[in-house]
Amino acid sequence: MAPAGGEFRVLSLFKPTLLLDYLFSSAFAFAALNTLWISLASLAVGGVVGLILAVGQEAPSRIIRRAVLAYLWLFRGTPVLLQLVFAFNVLPAFGVVLPGYACAVLALGLNEGAYMAEIMRSGIRAVGRGQRVAARALGLEEAQIMRWIVLPQALRIIIPPIGNQFIGMLKLSALVSVIGVQELLLTADQTAAANFRYFETLSAAGLYYLALTTLFMAGQTLLEKHLARRPGRRAVALPAGSIVR
Repeated sequence: MAPAGGEFRVLSLFKPTLLLDYLFSSAFAFAALNTLWISLASLAVGGVVGLILAVGQEAPSRIIRRAVLAYLWLFRGTPVLLQLVFAFNVLPAFGVVLPGYACAVLALGLNEGAYMAEIMRSGIRAVGRGQRVAARALGLEEAQIMRWIVLPQALRIIIPPIGNQFIGMLKLSALVSVIGVQELLLTADQTAAANFRYFETLSAAGLYYLALTTLFMAGQTLLEKHLARRPGRRAVALPAGSIVR
């Protein structure tokens, strides 16, 4: 007995062999590497910016604190898509011409920094104030206290939320396709536009995203277990020149 017309339609909508071809194609693999590179680079930029902002929020200067608040207000209050388009289309008017990849990393990194700042600030504030008082009693300056006492302990606290931020960044990187950066979603869309096989192309892109997030989640879990096995209290090596007054 011949299959019903509906079954023929379902079979014609999905071709497993075509999906496998896309999964193992060099175009999709290259696009996945671009997506991963953009996400890692943007997270690194966001981490540096976030650390600067977090330290700035703890600064005694009111001007610095207000400047940090203005940055957070601007980048949290505007869409990241607007920031991407602004970096790509508006910066050249001021003489700053950057390639698409650089614009993507710059815009995503500056946006991510506004959110990483809160993560890092919470980690910094989680370190007991008594340790800072003890460090001052040993003769350390504020910059040394932040570098040698506070930040190493805050790092262990902020790893889980930073992992969540990276997963969000990996998915957010799909927005860079609007400025022509050849990432995973743009490659899938261009491939589907040639043969209208959206089911297979988008499924292949989704599987790549799932694979990348799964690998990172596994690495994050191993890192957290490694840090959990370390003793909670460690002797901190003081920088040269620090003496008890």
